[in-house]
Amino acid sequence: MRAMVLTEVGRPLVLRELPVPEPGPGEVLLRVEACAVCRTDLHIADGELPPPRLPLVLGHQVVGRVVALGEGVEGRLGARVGVGWLASACGACKFCRRGEENLCPEARFTGYHRDGGYAEYTLARAAFTHPLPEGDPVRLAPWMCAGLIGFRSYRFVRDRDPIGFYGFGAAAHLLAQVARYEGKRFYAFVRPGDEAAKAFAEALGAAWAGYSDEEPPEPLEGAIIFAPVGALVPKALKDLEPGGVLVLGGIYMSPIPSMPYALLWQERQIRSVANLTREDARLFLEVAPKVPVVPEVERLPLEVANEALEALRQGRLRGSAVLVP
Repeated sequence: MRAMVLTEVGRPLVLRELPVPEPGPGEVLLRVEACAVCRTDLHIADGELPPPRLPLVLGHQVVGRVVALGEGVEGRLGARVGVGWLASACGACKFCRRGEENLCPEARFTGYHRDGGYAEYTLARAAFTHPLPEGDPVRLAPWMCAGLIGFRSYRFVRDRDPIGFYGFGAAAHLLAQVARYEGKRFYAFVRPGDEAAKAFAEALGAAWAGYSDEEPPEPLEGAIIFAPVGALVPKALKDLEPGGVLVLGGIYMSPIPSMPYALLWQERQIRSVANLTREDARLFLEVAPKVPVVPEVERLPLEVANEALEALRQGRLRGSAVLVP
C-alpha cells in the first residue's frame, strides 16, 4: 500500500510503499476512502507535539470501509466507519470508569501512537470506530476531528448566547452550522486582514464577523478559541461578560501572555478540551446529519499531503483539506 510517512520532524512527508497490515485481536483493517488534514498533524510534523515514534503515518480524520476483521471482532465487511483522534483507552482507570476516557493515562491516539489515515489502508481498534452514513466520504472526513473535538468544545458553551468563535477554520465552520441549527447567535473573530474568512463566517450565518483585535457588538456569554494562539486568551476574556466561559479547543497553543487578574475576575472561567470521548462522537454523529453539517472541503490526492500541510500552515485553506488515496 502507499502511505505518506513522517520520517523526520521538520521534514516533508515521504511517499512509501508499505505492506498492508494484518488486523490483530480487537482490530479492523480499513480501506481508507478519505482522510482530512488537521492542525494537530501539522503540530506533530513540526515537532511542537513530538511524535512518540518515527516513522509515523499521520492522519486521524479517517473514513474507510472494513475489509478484514481481527480475532474477536463482530462486524460487517464493507461497513463504512470513521476513526478519530482517540484510538484506545484502558477502560479500567478512574477516568475511564467515570466517563472521561479522554483523560486515560493509557490512552493512545490515531496518527500519533498508531499509524493513521495518510495511507491506502489503516488499522483501528474496532471499539473505537464510529458508524458513518453513506454519501461522499470527503465530506464526512472532517466530522471525525474538526467536528468531534469542536463539538466537545461547544458542549461547554452550548447553553450560552451569544458565543464567540476565535479562528474560523475547519472546526469553527462546522460548529457554526450546529449553533445556527440550534438557534444560537455566534460571532466570528478572524485574523486581522483576512477578509475571505470574514465573508465565509458571514455566509454561514455569523451575527457579526470581525478581526480578532476588535470588540464584539456586545459581551459574550461563551467563547471558544480554535486558533493555537495564546495571545487570544486575554483578549477573549476581555470580551466575556461576568460568569462567561472560555474554552480552549486545541491540543497545542503558543504561550499565554501575562495578564491582569481583573480579566478573570467576576467568575469568568477558562477550561481546556483534551481529546474526545466516544460519547462525544455519539452525540455529534446524532446531530450532524440532522443539521446537516456540510464541511467546506478541498479534495486532494494523497501524494500532495505536504502541500496540504503547507497550505494549512499559511492559513490558505477555507474549511478542510481532505486527502484521497
